[in-house]
Amino acid sequence: MLITRRTILLGLLSTTSLAFLPAPAGAETLAELEEAARKEGEIVSLGCPDDWANWGAQWKGIMAKYGVKHTDTDMSSAEELQKFEAEKANASADFGEIGIEFGPIAAKKGISQPYKPTNWEKIPAWAKDEEGHWMLGYTGTISFIVSKKVANPPKTWSDLASGDYKVAVGDVGKAAQSNALVLAAAIALGGGEDNLQPALDLFAKLAEQKRLLTIGANPGNMEKGEIEVGIVWDFNALNYRNLVGKDKFDVWIPSEGSVISGYTTTINAYSKRPNIAKMTREFIFSEEGQINFARGFARPILIDHITLPPDAAENVLPKEQYAKARPVNSALWMDAAKKLGRAWQDQVLSKM
Repeated sequence: MLITRRTILLGLLSTTSLAFLPAPAGAETLAELEEAARKEGEIVSLGCPDDWANWGAQWKGIMAKYGVKHTDTDMSSAEELQKFEAEKANASADFGEIGIEFGPIAAKKGISQPYKPTNWEKIPAWAKDEEGHWMLGYTGTISFIVSKKVANPPKTWSDLASGDYKVAVGDVGKAAQSNALVLAAAIALGGGEDNLQPALDLFAKLAEQKRLLTIGANPGNMEKGEIEVGIVWDFNALNYRNLVGKDKFDVWIPSEGSVISGYTTTINAYSKRPNIAKMTREFIFSEEGQINFARGFARPILIDHITLPPDAAENVLPKEQYAKARPVNSALWMDAAKKLGRAWQDQVLSKM
């Protein structure tokens, strides 16, 4: 599982608008789109590596169904959009996957083109934009991954303040996952996108107690015994737990509350192969594509509309654990996340 590709350098993105280049004229029916996709013969993606959320199975299915070749370059959300914008009409890539906060940025800059898949109406309103520029294929919810050696494992965010274990949060201000855990704590403790102070206060307390780790949990440092409590996306936590050993770590959503976010596909406005890019989106929102995500520990956005086979169902947490988790407000979060790095440095890291 690669986590470095999700390191998001918010400062890299300019919000300067860019004249929109209209997408090539599209086919009128799904059958015509499929035929055009096969003729294009290849799809080039960014940030969709085989070992992230089971994209490997997605690409295998897409290549088999449409008879195309595929290549991917792993990079962060910011880097993907930079490449789309820098290359413009000389586009080398057709398709990418980016954090939800980057979907509106891509649309505003005119570097994405819309496409609504067949199952569009089943996607929750909060998880898509009205025009079809972006929509979440799966969600991530901030969770705790806890070593079974911890005597009093935290079940809530408030529990963290009184524990004697160290808490790994990663690189807040740069990584989407780390930023989201601050938002999740804020939501649970009475704040939100427009008020991160409750979370900053909590983590400042951990920093003062010398219990805050600015590394992210991953299978390597978990194996070494460096992680007692890690805060990560549920799909990362479940995958890491399985890799290191279910007998060594537990995973749960903090019962006070959490935040649900996720990743959206984006189709390059300048793509030379727009039809296979659209069919890729079509495939991942099919039942087969959604089950593929579940097999990769990612919670499908259409989970309430499909039946997961047993081998996929065991890779996601029970629905009741998400009772107090709420979707991110992407518009508010886009602005708040840009300011988080400075606040984290001033209020939390300064206490370490």
